[in-house]
Amino acid sequence: VQLQASGGGLVQAGGSLKLSCAASGRRFSTVAMGWFRQAPGKEREFVAAISWSGGRANYADSVKGRFTMSRDNAKNTVYLQMNSLKPEDTAVYYCAASRSGGAYAAAVTYDYWGQGTEVTVSS
Repeated sequence: VQLQASGGGLVQAGGSLKLSCAASGRRFSTVAMGWFRQAPGKEREFVAAISWSGGRANYADSVKGRFTMSRDNAKNTVYLQMNSLKPEDTAVYYCAASRSGGAYAAAVTYDYWGQGTEVTVSS
């Protein structure tokens, strides 16, 4: 599975962005997908994950109620809708795929990683 993230950019606090992650390969509909982020000088952290079927989603407390993750298996794509953005959401966002199929938060459960897309939220 190869992953390509896009949709990052510069937005003012309170604004919205929608990230996309396009996957290649035939196994997309069997893998869980996740979003992680890494801010400058900080550790990579979990943001959101969705199970292989899309039936279960998992969110970090810091984004719950503001971010929504979804997937379209027909298009081999997952999305991260980010609303009410805050300056502390500024980071490089990475998508990842897990053969486990579950919406896990632990980065070690993910087998494939895409390149990041940068999100900057100005105050």
